Amino acid sequence: MQHYDVFNGDADGICALVQLRRAQPRDAVLVTGVKRDTSLLKQVNAGQGSQITVLDVSLDKNRSDLERLLAAGAEIFYCDHHFAGEIPQSARLQTLINPAADVCTSLLVNGHLQGAFPAWAVVGTFGDNLRDSALRLARPLGLTPEQLEQLEQLGIYINYNGYGPALEDLHFSPADLYRLLSGYDDPFAFMTAEREHFQHLETGYREDMAAAAALAPEYRDAAAAVYLLPDAAWARRVSGVYGNDLANGDPDRAHAVVTARADGNYLVSVRAPLHNKVGADVLCREFPTGGGRAAAAGINELPAAQLPEFITRIAAFYA
Repeated sequence: MQHYDVFNGDADGICALVQLRRAQPRDAVLVTGVKRDTSLLKQVNAGQGSQITVLDVSLDKNRSDLERLLAAGAEIFYCDHHFAGEIPQSARLQTLINPAADVCTSLLVNGHLQGAFPAWAVVGTFGDNLRDSALRLARPLGLTPEQLEQLEQLGIYINYNGYGPALEDLHFSPADLYRLLSGYDDPFAFMTAEREHFQHLETGYREDMAAAAALAPEYRDAAAAVYLLPDAAWARRVSGVYGNDLANGDPDRAHAVVTARADGNYLVSVRAPLHNKVGADVLCREFPTGGGRAAAAGINELPAAQLPEFITRIAAFYA
């Protein structure tokens, strides 16, 4: 029997799979990529007798390939928190999908496993910028403030590593990072045993964020702010987590981080106001290649000529 683990290359997808495979060990073909590579099921060719686990990628974005694999006889477990649309009906499909703004895939897997590895779920939830949800989940663990901060920072670093349009821009490929993390029941054990790898993530994050913090906004009003980043590897890596950092520091304002692409167009990362976590997905789906969830969404390729229109739309949307 052939097994496939298909997962988003960000903190939520990786930490969801770490929990699942610590609880249910399985040799599987890993199918993942950069965070924005969400049409992952197209890479899977499987049929009768195959088992596929899909974590933290939109069913709606993978619908045709999901239907193809079900028709071929594969059995699929699909767990996600993005917009799904209509879910195919099949005895071979098990779904655990909840698009609520305060839910992520790591939280869903934690519930599915009845809290088997909650510290990893906390890391994934922090990484997905759901701080209140992460703190609620961590409360029964009796962690010190210093330990909580360590888990939050690890989640941020793992999440940051997944950004960039190509694997060459990342410090670690998501598959390699998953393999490192999945060797440990406990994220604290990982940070101790893999100190060199942890420091590599931490140093890269801090250097990139310092470069981003030096930028002035391209547009800013009471409702929204837009930051324009250059076509550079550090900017591509930092685009998503910088948006989270801006949102956390200014929770009443929507934020967009717009990163120049080599082809002259833009990669866009949008964060709804933390005090009003709605509409980011709706706004981004107004543009081709846009999608995501209510609190956080993006546009993979915004034509350069549409940047003024996007700025007008985000300002009006959250006014």
